[in-house]
Amino acid sequence: QVQLAESGGGLVQAGGSLRLSCAASGRTFSSYAMGWFRQAPGREREFVAVITAISWNGGRTYYADSVKGRFTISRDNAKKMVYLQMNSLKPEDTAVYYCAAGVRGGTSRAVYEYDYWGQGTQVTVSS
Repeated sequence: QVQLAESGGGLVQAGGSLRLSCAASGRTFSSYAMGWFRQAPGREREFVAVITAISWNGGRTYYADSVKGRFTISRDNAKKMVYLQMNSLKPEDTAVYYCAAGVRGGTSRAVYEYDYWGQGTQVTVSS
């Protein structure tokens, strides 16, 4: 079992930055793919970024086109933490952001490919 807890959300003006953190439990954290997803009101949960397990080519990163160049995902396996650095934020980035863990370890981008989820943290970007 893996438990995930997000933090770092809040209210920020457009153009600003936030750093989300996700604390994980479990002994095999480094073997999981770790992803960030978001869900805006009235919309489906969507992929934001993933960082693969170290066994998958050393922990590669992939991003949704909408955040590429602005967001950076990283992980610290020793601390069992995953981060999402969000820069140049836009009002359309407003959503609840979720951390997720996938036991397959690879480049999972679909919601159904993840096995564990956090409760989410609200990010609001004002114009």
